[in-house]
Amino acid sequence: MAMIHNNPGILRNHSSEILFLQRILDPTIAIILLIALAQLYDINFEIFDIPSFAIIVFLLILPIFKAVGLYRPYRTLSIQLLVGRLLVGWSILLVALLVLGYITKTSHYYARSLLLTWSVCVPITLFGMHIAVWRFLQQFRKSGRNSRSAVIVGLNTISQQLIDEIASSPELGIRLHGFFDDSYNEEQGSHHALLKGNLSQVAEYVRKKRIDVVYITCSTEQKDQVTTLLQDLLDTTACVYFVPDVLTFHLMHGRPYEINGIPLVAIWEVPFTDVQYLLKRSIDVIVATLAVVLLFPVMVCIAIAVKLSSSGPIFFRQRRYGLHGQEIMVYKFRSMRVQEDGAVVTQAKRGDSRVTTVGAFLRKTSLDELPQFINVLQGRMSIVGPRPHAVAHNEMYRKLIDGYMLRHKVKPGITGWAQVNGCRGETETLEKMQKRIDYDLDYLKNWSLQLDCQIIMQTCFVFLRDQNAY
Repeated sequence: MAMIHNNPGILRNHSSEILFLQRILDPTIAIILLIALAQLYDINFEIFDIPSFAIIVFLLILPIFKAVGLYRPYRTLSIQLLVGRLLVGWSILLVALLVLGYITKTSHYYARSLLLTWSVCVPITLFGMHIAVWRFLQQFRKSGRNSRSAVIVGLNTISQQLIDEIASSPELGIRLHGFFDDSYNEEQGSHHALLKGNLSQVAEYVRKKRIDVVYITCSTEQKDQVTTLLQDLLDTTACVYFVPDVLTFHLMHGRPYEINGIPLVAIWEVPFTDVQYLLKRSIDVIVATLAVVLLFPVMVCIAIAVKLSSSGPIFFRQRRYGLHGQEIMVYKFRSMRVQEDGAVVTQAKRGDSRVTTVGAFLRKTSLDELPQFINVLQGRMSIVGPRPHAVAHNEMYRKLIDGYMLRHKVKPGITGWAQVNGCRGETETLEKMQKRIDYDLDYLKNWSLQLDCQIIMQTCFVFLRDQNAY
């Protein structure tokens, strides 16, 4: 049987040329800006060897940008991820240039004012160019051009979600023809009009309609039918994807891996890469250091007020779970007359007689949490993350709420996504704690530096007007 080729459209017909142009354009822009700024600063090329520096930049920028994933397809790439990859790649390039200059002892030849301006102008220019291309391609696909035709094999929960996502995301540029299933009935869903036939008819339909993509969502019980289907699809040019039904789990950045060729999909794992963790930790140290320095006079006044208002220590120390569920000691300004840290810990309630007069004000304004900046500097906590609970509460709720312990895949935070969304204070019902955990897991799934910064900005406004803390 003759092989039938797909008709991918003008952009995909020239995808290799476009990819080559994209990879050449980034270093070219960096070098053009370097030369233009050198002219502006009237830099003598005999003093600062611009051509040699430009060659080094050209040789470094391509592999670094490729390594951070900047040149992967834009079709499923969010603008936040695009900007993040570009920022990480450019930061790595600057560090590499500094290290290279130090090793070769040539850093003193560099014009610092020129390089400082260049290191700021290039990423801004590249941001603008990549975002413009991203938006152009998105609009291009929305208009129906540069699209890919697709069918889905099997109808179940995962395939229905896939159908809905494709329908609600025209920027993906996927034209869904329909689905194939052996045992479909109208009671299974509202997609009857999309039914094209059974599994034995897939390959012929793909050849006849020149389908670009086939998504297989069949269960493992249909192994024999899928094996036959894959054999038939070898006689087409369609891309074939198997979609595993893992959406029922609390996926945290479900990255693909392999062990000697055996494919793996992460269900639960630490949601940060090494580079992301380093950036998050750097922000923690910087913010915590500034907070301790700037708020030190306030902390001294609070310490004096706590000591004079009631008998007992200034600081309240309590065991809580930290990273990987390990016990850590968390500090707070003492706000109560008791220091519970045993098998039973009673949460503070409205009008609680255990809360001191000064403590009520501290809890209302969250000033009792200020010593936790020291926990951050110790590496036990982060500025942003799931709030740590007393050990007694952890042991209780881990038995009542599915996924409760997943929140300990990261360091606990002084503030978190749950807190800025109103889940603060007493959790007297299981539903309130469930809502808090839902926000914590949502934070882990969607973590980004931008989200951390957003939470930090929201925290001061939310805590000042929050009525749930007492």
